[in-house]
Amino acid sequence: MIHEAVADEPNAAPVLSFGAKAEPTLKDPQAEAFYTEAVRELIASGLPFLLAGTYALSAYTGISRETKDLDIFCKAGDYQRILAHFSALGYVVEIEDDRWLGKVYKGTCCFDVIFASSNGTMPVGDVWFDHARQSEVFGIPVRIVAPTELVWSKCFIQLRHRYDGADVAHIILKAHDQIDWHRLLGYMEVHWEVLLMHLLNFRWIYPTERDNVPAWLLDELLERLARQRELPPPRMKVCRGRMFSRIDYEIDVKEWGFADVGGEGEWRNS
Repeated sequence: MIHEAVADEPNAAPVLSFGAKAEPTLKDPQAEAFYTEAVRELIASGLPFLLAGTYALSAYTGISRETKDLDIFCKAGDYQRILAHFSALGYVVEIEDDRWLGKVYKGTCCFDVIFASSNGTMPVGDVWFDHARQSEVFGIPVRIVAPTELVWSKCFIQLRHRYDGADVAHIILKAHDQIDWHRLLGYMEVHWEVLLMHLLNFRWIYPTERDNVPAWLLDELLERLARQRELPPPRMKVCRGRMFSRIDYEIDVKEWGFADVGGEGEWRNS
């Protein structure tokens, strides 16, 4: 089981430990030496970073599954510094998408350097570090993304080949008392319907655990929905599905007259 210990410092964040059955397994066991080296080098660089992805999910839920890499989160201003640091050490670096993602390679092994989401909704900022938790991976103390930000980071991952809705449901199930629901609503203020969808999904999956979601939050979101239904539909035809998957909703903007997340589309006939 995952257990929480008290950190040595009076105001330190809780320390989360992996149980024997909870720690993720690597698809390539030989990659552990690379990841251990990479994490130690990140710490030595003095550049702030957080561990996310499968390792953070395991720390909060106890879920153990196979993973092929590490997800390292950082602020946008430190993204280039991290890549430059590893490049100077002889690693191969790649900027896969300058809007959110870089990679560091050594042979066939790599780790991701992430500072936002691909759709622009999730910039990593100081508050992520303010609320980070302490954990340990490969025997090394590291900071991991807090459950509130971990939920936010997964809410928009809804592609045909990858859907993180189950991860969101499991975090709510196992770490609902550690989620700052007010902060999560603040993050998703513009896209509150996406949050509502995940909460309804959770209620349907776990009917006996419905109280894990605060009543005030569900009341707030349903009240917004009621007010929205009283209004006329928007005039601009927009396909926000592109924020989930650019490929799956490509036909909407190329052939059916819907605007992309940015840009103009057709006007809806009155």
